[in-house]
Amino acid sequence: MKLISYNVNGIRSAMNKGFVDWLKEENPDIIGLQEIKAQEKDIDPSIFQDLGYELHWFPAVKKGYSGVAIFTKIKPKAVKYGIGLNKYDDEGRMIQADFEGFSFISSYFPSGTTGDVRQDFKYEFLDDIYGYMLDLRKENPTLILSGDYNICHKPIDIHNPVSNKNSSGFLPEERAWMDKFTESGFIDTFRHFNPEPHQYTWWSFRANSRAKNLGWRIDYHMATKELQNKLKSAVILPNIKHSDHCPIVLEIE
Repeated sequence: MKLISYNVNGIRSAMNKGFVDWLKEENPDIIGLQEIKAQEKDIDPSIFQDLGYELHWFPAVKKGYSGVAIFTKIKPKAVKYGIGLNKYDDEGRMIQADFEGFSFISSYFPSGTTGDVRQDFKYEFLDDIYGYMLDLRKENPTLILSGDYNICHKPIDIHNPVSNKNSSGFLPEERAWMDKFTESGFIDTFRHFNPEPHQYTWWSFRANSRAKNLGWRIDYHMATKELQNKLKSAVILPNIKHSDHCPIVLEIE
């Protein structure tokens, strides 16, 4: 089974850059999207339904902002929209689809790059989502929390860890949260298979960063340890360019 997570930075923009043709060719069973920046009525859903996908949207209340979605060829047993906290749900931060044997979550963590207010909001989200995921695991131990975490975990995950040590997304408090989260029993599936450096999932539009591979690895498939024996492979697709992010792929049994 092939699972993909992809921050498309606007699904309409991505569609204008060949996203649909790529999706047809890549043919994942399930794809979680972040930053869809659209309502379902803003596109023609039959474009994706004709490829065999059932669509589940969770847009932000604010038009053209944030939002997540799951497109799946496997009918979910249930879909949960949001986590029950309006300050995050109004921004379309998380959607969960339950399948036989596991649950898949597409999540878009807040960015703190616009200043202290949003950085504080990001810290609140990290605290709340940590407790939420621990509670969720008690009833559902086989979870995959995929998406844009807006955090580089370790120096290997960012092109210049020294100059970025005070940058949102690589702050000590954010990295400590990633330590805590993985130590609680979540596997960074990409690092489970790939120890090599210089592998990123996001590049700034500035300074020709993508061509120079001056990137950050901020997109993850985090799977609970109960799924470890089901993990088959995890890769990044840096040459796919519908967004400032690229897709990440996880294959499971």
